[in-house]
Amino acid sequence: MQDNSTTTRSWEPWFQLACGVICMAMIANLQYGWTLFVDPIDQAHGWGRAAIQTAFTIFVLTETWLVPVEAWFVDRYGPRIVLTFGAVMIALAWIINSYATSLAMLYVGAVCGGVGAGSVYGTCVGNALKWFPYRRGLAAGATAAGFGAGAALTVVPIAHTIANSGYQTAFFWFGIGQGIVVLIAAQFLYPPKFKIAAPKKVLDLPQSKVDYQPSQTVTKPVFWLLYLMFVMVASGGLMAAAQIGPIAHDLGVAKTPVSILGISAAALTLAISLDRIFDGFGRPIFGYVSDHIGRENTMFIAFGTAACMLLILAFHGANPYVFVIATACFFGVFGEIYSLFPATCGDTFGSRFATTNAGMLYTAKGTAALLVPFASIVAAAYGWYAVFAIAVGLNAAAALIALLVLKPVRRAFIARSADEAQVLSAATTPAE
Repeated sequence: MQDNSTTTRSWEPWFQLACGVICMAMIANLQYGWTLFVDPIDQAHGWGRAAIQTAFTIFVLTETWLVPVEAWFVDRYGPRIVLTFGAVMIALAWIINSYATSLAMLYVGAVCGGVGAGSVYGTCVGNALKWFPYRRGLAAGATAAGFGAGAALTVVPIAHTIANSGYQTAFFWFGIGQGIVVLIAAQFLYPPKFKIAAPKKVLDLPQSKVDYQPSQTVTKPVFWLLYLMFVMVASGGLMAAAQIGPIAHDLGVAKTPVSILGISAAALTLAISLDRIFDGFGRPIFGYVSDHIGRENTMFIAFGTAACMLLILAFHGANPYVFVIATACFFGVFGEIYSLFPATCGDTFGSRFATTNAGMLYTAKGTAALLVPFASIVAAAYGWYAVFAIAVGLNAAAALIALLVLKPVRRAFIARSADEAQVLSAATTPAE
């Protein structure tokens, strides 16, 4: 008979992962469904795209920069109470948006949504890393897949509701529904109570022998190199996620009927649906691939492909079929940053403080969000081609940095950590 005093039951990690994915799916629309609301809000109030997109920036900033704080509460009080709080906040956020008659109210809703989404995101990713210490890339990717693909199931109903009942109705009812689902799922999440057994075959990846505390992690140059790369890649993806609606309208393809693989819909609606599906599947796939061929090699492939897709979109995006396929492929390789960077952070700085360290790195997404309103300004002055050119350059540069800079720097750092571990072990081992 299995001794449950020292090991977990085999189904527990997967059940926890599934609950986390459900919660992540429910906060996906706060980011990926936002683009559907931008133009309807502007048409109703005339606030301008740049001012409206400031709400998106506020949302991402509060979502990301508070994750380290929320991770501390999770470690101290458990995931259930933090997720329950997050459920209330995400429902409240969209209810406020539904009644917003001023930019100030819209910004308050963005703050509530960011706090709620960050509570859910940080909790679910951290819980997954604890339950899957030996499959870090796959676990982070699968959890993040819920956030990437969650909007795919609801983008059509939301678009339909906006078209027939107004964006206020969509905000109100979908906000309440998302909050209720997270509230229910939250009651089933808990951290591992017993030791997680190692698999028969442990993946051979460069990993630190030292568990660096957050205060130590932020002093390491390799952390800031990862942070810079995260900002470079995330900024392009966030620009596309927030601006895909306006881009489609400006290119004249938003309402053009498109039929791909037997699926027919307006180009913008179909593009957003496929974007979420490709984004969702890309996260665990690239996480799994990186577990086998290495983090930096996978980054080079993904970032390089993203640059190519953006180039195609820039020169041929006025073709509705190209617009749909190119954006889908772009998001298919963009979402992997949310599996690769947490996994790389854990490999580099150890497992003990992986949740908080990954949370600090995740704030790079908030830094990248500062460029989203800038994209609207650049587009108004120079056109979307200038925005695409910036995003292409950032992705191409990040791809080269991953292979030529990060790879040797990180391996040298891990080698030094091994030496530190040996010295520490020798110093603490009593002489015979």
